[in-house]
Amino acid sequence: MNANFFIPLSLVSTEEHGFISQQLKFQIFLSCKRMYVKHGSPVKMMESYIAVLTKGICQSEENGSFLSKDFDVRKAYLAGSIKDIVSQFGMETVILHTALMLKKRIVVYHPKIEAVQEFTRTLPALVWHRQDWTILHSYVHLSADELEALQMCPGYIAGFVDLEVSNRPDLYDVFVNLADSEISIAPLAKEAMTMGKLHKEIGQLIVQSAEDPEKSDGQVIQDIALKTKEIFTNLAPFSEVSNDGGKRVLNFEALKQKRFPPATENYLYHLAAAEQMLKI
Repeated sequence: MNANFFIPLSLVSTEEHGFISQQLKFQIFLSCKRMYVKHGSPVKMMESYIAVLTKGICQSEENGSFLSKDFDVRKAYLAGSIKDIVSQFGMETVILHTALMLKKRIVVYHPKIEAVQEFTRTLPALVWHRQDWTILHSYVHLSADELEALQMCPGYIAGFVDLEVSNRPDLYDVFVNLADSEISIAPLAKEAMTMGKLHKEIGQLIVQSAEDPEKSDGQVIQDIALKTKEIFTNLAPFSEVSNDGGKRVLNFEALKQKRFPPATENYLYHLAAAEQMLKI
């Protein structure tokens, strides 16, 4: 068997945006090749990979120990640029923020997979409080098996390079044509995604923060996260402990009595639904 065939994934220390240099890639490859030549089996390489996944540690006679706790995962989360997204979509970025807050299905199209992956990778940072990148499916094909698996997810960000996906409104609530810089909302999602004064405020905050040349992407994310916290703080007074004494649920009558603008009330209701705060 060719010793060059197996190239396992590795966790490595990288620069600001997480790119791996060609020299480092070559070093990883040589390390893998030496391990294969020494043992004559890919099993040892997979053991090291699995050890990192399950125990967060990998030991090597040549390179010492690797500890995953020494690498802050949040740096990987910040690999993309929120400022670039806002530069491209401006106030419409609030549509993406709203969709993510409500755990809607977002489909992103661009003919180049690199563009799709960079864009989709960044989107979860708009809802930083969740720090959930498991919703990301950055490269999906229009095959029955992949679409079936995707549709089992309640909310997701899915990337496609086939424009035919635009004719599949059953797959998305929000469609992003990255190539044409267009965002559209599917007809069945428009009620939940109704925009109002609150959304305008959020959009303006996002744009103003992103356009500030003195602010980094991390600071923009922090500004958005603070606004998100404010939204949840506004929702809290309308929640109560459920009858079984468990989690807090929305008191819809109390929310209605507050007489928020219709779009705000609608948004808070659907946000509570996304957070599983509705009474069953």
